[in-house]
Amino acid sequence: ANSVVSPCRYLLYVSGDFVKVYSVNTEETLRLIGGHADLVTGIQLNPHNHMQLYSCSLDGTIKLWDFMDGIPIKTFTVGTKLLALYTLASAEDSVFVVIPKKGERDTFQLVSVKLTKGVGQDLEGKELSVVLDGVGSSMKHIAFGREGAYVVSVKDVNLQVYFFKRKLLNRFSLSTVKTKGGDNRFSCVVCHPKEDCIATGHADGKIRLWRNFHHKKEYTYSTLHWHHDIVMDLAFTMEGTRLLSGGVESVLVQWHNESSCQKDFLPRLGSPIEYISMASDGVLCCTLHTDNRISIINSNLRFSRSIQGLIKSRDVKTGLVVDPRTKALVLNGEPGHLQFYSLQSDQQLFSLDIVQRQYIHQAGLKQSDLVKVAFSARGTWLATVEESEEVTDPELQLKLWLYNEEIQSFELNTRINTPHDNHITDMCFRDMDELGDDSLILVTTGRDCVFKVWVMVEDTDPEAQQSVSWSCDFVGSYHNYQATNCCFSEDGSLLAVSFEETVTVWDSLTWDLKCTFCHPPGNIRNICFGRLTCSKYLIGATDYGFLCCWNLLTCALEWSAHLNVVVLQPDPLSEHIAAVSWLSKESSLFVFKPNEPWPIYIQRNLCKEKILLAAFVPRDEPEIASSGKYLWLRKSQLFFLTDTQELMTLSTTSLEERLTPSSKQLAVEESLPVTPFSLLLGKHRRQQAQEDTDPGKLVVHNKQEQASPAVKELLHTPAHVLPSASFLCTIFINSLLISKENKSAEEVADEVEMESEKAEDDSDEEDVTAMEQEDTSHMELLGEMTCNLSKSQEKELRKIRKMDYSWISAL
Repeated sequence: ANSVVSPCRYLLYVSGDFVKVYSVNTEETLRLIGGHADLVTGIQLNPHNHMQLYSCSLDGTIKLWDFMDGIPIKTFTVGTKLLALYTLASAEDSVFVVIPKKGERDTFQLVSVKLTKGVGQDLEGKELSVVLDGVGSSMKHIAFGREGAYVVSVKDVNLQVYFFKRKLLNRFSLSTVKTKGGDNRFSCVVCHPKEDCIATGHADGKIRLWRNFHHKKEYTYSTLHWHHDIVMDLAFTMEGTRLLSGGVESVLVQWHNESSCQKDFLPRLGSPIEYISMASDGVLCCTLHTDNRISIINSNLRFSRSIQGLIKSRDVKTGLVVDPRTKALVLNGEPGHLQFYSLQSDQQLFSLDIVQRQYIHQAGLKQSDLVKVAFSARGTWLATVEESEEVTDPELQLKLWLYNEEIQSFELNTRINTPHDNHITDMCFRDMDELGDDSLILVTTGRDCVFKVWVMVEDTDPEAQQSVSWSCDFVGSYHNYQATNCCFSEDGSLLAVSFEETVTVWDSLTWDLKCTFCHPPGNIRNICFGRLTCSKYLIGATDYGFLCCWNLLTCALEWSAHLNVVVLQPDPLSEHIAAVSWLSKESSLFVFKPNEPWPIYIQRNLCKEKILLAAFVPRDEPEIASSGKYLWLRKSQLFFLTDTQELMTLSTTSLEERLTPSSKQLAVEESLPVTPFSLLLGKHRRQQAQEDTDPGKLVVHNKQEQASPAVKELLHTPAHVLPSASFLCTIFINSLLISKENKSAEEVADEVEMESEKAEDDSDEEDVTAMEQEDTSHMELLGEMTCNLSKSQEKELRKIRKMDYSWISAL
């Protein structure tokens, strides 16, 4: 299953190669469970312990977790790709997985894996026995019957039932002929928890309920029909009194008593329902949707809440943009909307309706969609471009939105119809802090061979709703070539616009053309300015596979490299620029500074998918890189979006290092609960640490900071396996006692320190300290023992030191 709900109100769901633990009560993600080296394909609660979780992955392993601590208990290596996972209460030492059949493409088997018992965490799980051949690869295509007596598999128009005790296999087939719009192909299957009844969903929207399938000839089925298209998933309630179904209509249907007349609906769930999962106590159910959202629904069919992840859009035309205000990733969401996605919480912050028209889900309709997005430097202004899907004569709209602090959202300020006569190819804001708000301008480039400069103007009409609006201030062109890209230098003084094979550089105050750079053959695909110490460089990538660096002071090509760059992304907080190339069906990453013609970081074969977009997201706190090669990631984190709509990031630490603090629950100060006592203890420890590192003090602490093994065992051992308190008391008390020798040494040290503080005001304490340090070190080297002076002798010695013996030099 892609998600399971434990009886303790925890929702566990798969997210790539991780499993996330979400608290339904507090509405927060509690834990990230990771350890698999590839995508997780199935999770199931341990039927014998509902605080444990089984997971399987494409990496060929099955893992058993304590999911509240995130600790892996066992890892079983099967050694082949695992595509789905099932657990049975009746099978104590085995689980069931779907694997590819050796030597055949797109053919899968359901096998039983014996979980070998043994000492240690890593074990072999190579003892496999085939249960069913020719099964579907989705977990929805297999279901286990009442008390695990039989297993059902559906594929195409065939249904298989295998009875474990009798070792009997029954096969049933439906007609392949599509009549009156009917399509009998199976889409999903579930089994009744109390009775011998199988429910199957079909491609034409029908649901069939099968009975008496123990006999090949005498089986019966009844039909339920409400869905107009494919039934995506089915689920029985815990007692089997109701059946839930979902599909492309975004409606959850609840069927009573196997009757088409008695049914309830929960409509408007937002997007098609892909999976339905019931809680093990039957109080909640959750639906997983095609837009990467989970809806949590009460047993009375009332919507409770949803968890919205990153929406997979059909085509991310806006690119990956970072909102300066929230540091959220901003990109196309549901049709006509802009999604603001928080990387920290892995949830959508909010969705902004840009197009403001009802989107009709029908193929062939030419509808408007969002294609370009840009933020001003502080995130106060947002510019969006929407266009219809017409290729030759698109309807264009440029909209400017102003952030409203009161409603905590963007409000439409200006709508400009047909800002260009053809598709808009790029746009960017200029922010020059020293010139104030008047410096804020927007530049758009288009296939109509011009770039346009838009500025804010004050509205003189007293009845006008807006105090300012936007209008066109300047139109620029170059030899009637199509304008393709634009970007401002870091200080905003220069604007670079690419026109097919040529890059032009303009003065942003006078709009004079300063210089041009040309690198034929090949159109300019991407351009960006260097930053900070590299601000005198301009970088460009061509579609013929060249990366060029031009020096703006000498107006000459500084260096070039033969590289098929598809993404060029500068880091806003450093001089580094990331370039992603696509060659031989693999994406590679190159990170460089424009003033150096060689990369500082290369990662070949970053992924097999084509990376379409990238974005540097500023960190809240600079990260201490564990390795020198990741120093360029200190201030920002780099994210990629692939053509399969997967969001990936480059990590500076290994998986082991990332997961240790949260999963191992080590008793370090960082993971202590924030209680008044822990805050007090933390403050005391910090003060003690400062005292210990203070170079002005000579007091030596002989007491060991490290706690004794007895204390560690007491604090780290789970309570249910500890011996009685009376047995532990003596060991615990003894471990806290400090030996007498150590104590007397500390007392002596304290006395010396106290005495030195009481010394006379006119004494030169720094010299005394230095001499004392020097003397003791020499004595230690010579192996001599120092004798402790009495207080009166110490005072006498100080008086002698202060005496002036300079008159002796005259003799």
